[in-house]
Amino acid sequence: MIYYGMITLSVMMFSMQFFFNQLFEKSYGNGAKAVFVFSAGGGISGLITLFLINGLSWEYTHFSMLMAIWTAVNGMLFTFCSLKAFGKINLSLYSLFSMLGGMALPFVSGILFHHEGLTLGKCLCFVIITIALCLTVEKGEKTSGTLYYIGIFVLNGMAGVISKIFQAAPFEKTSAAGYSVLTAMVSILISLVMLWFYRSDKKKLNKTAIFSMLGHGILNRVANLLLLIALGFLPASAQYPFVTGGVMICSTVISCFTPNKPRKKEIGAVILSFIGILALILLP
Repeated sequence: MIYYGMITLSVMMFSMQFFFNQLFEKSYGNGAKAVFVFSAGGGISGLITLFLINGLSWEYTHFSMLMAIWTAVNGMLFTFCSLKAFGKINLSLYSLFSMLGGMALPFVSGILFHHEGLTLGKCLCFVIITIALCLTVEKGEKTSGTLYYIGIFVLNGMAGVISKIFQAAPFEKTSAAGYSVLTAMVSILISLVMLWFYRSDKKKLNKTAIFSMLGHGILNRVANLLLLIALGFLPASAQYPFVTGGVMICSTVISCFTPNKPRKKEIGAVILSFIGILALILLP
């Protein structure tokens, strides 16, 4: 149960990230440059935190570096696809495909390629949380953009698939913390290279933007580290449905304390998500 506790803590961190995302967007914007600034700043704060967690030690293997590059590139492509999608599809569909991908791909890859057993609890959790996600979709004017649906679904799902590959691979590799450090470093480097193309844009950061970058970077990197550690002991087919349902629950609870109160459909989705998580934990 300790590893489900770690996942729960990471879910709470992921849910709190939305606050820092919104804060940064309001204070700095949401254009392409803003994404790379946010990624670089958050990467730096996350890297410092991970170094401290890792006892200021440095770990390296060729396999870990290759996986870190794959993870960082996948994350940047997801960010790019997300930016393009916002002009084509509505937010509820974006969230649906993002969270479904983040749950479905690790679930399927764990069953097919990592010999994780298919249990009643896993199946019920997957189906119930999928229904819960569908409840949150609202009709909107912007519903085109099939390619962006696919990109969001696949790229967000690949984040979990890559993590599972790293944990399960028999090659020489770093610890989870060491791998997280490498990933943060590669992400920062990519962001800084991309920012070079926006060097003519002299827009400056304010204190609010800096605060939001630091907070998001720390929460994101630590939350992903906890998931990576838990993957060494829990199947991906159980972990990622838990994460998806947990984020829905925590995000809705947090929204109760904001001006955007949850709607009846969202409350219903939370109840279903909680039932799905209970099925995952309690049923064989």
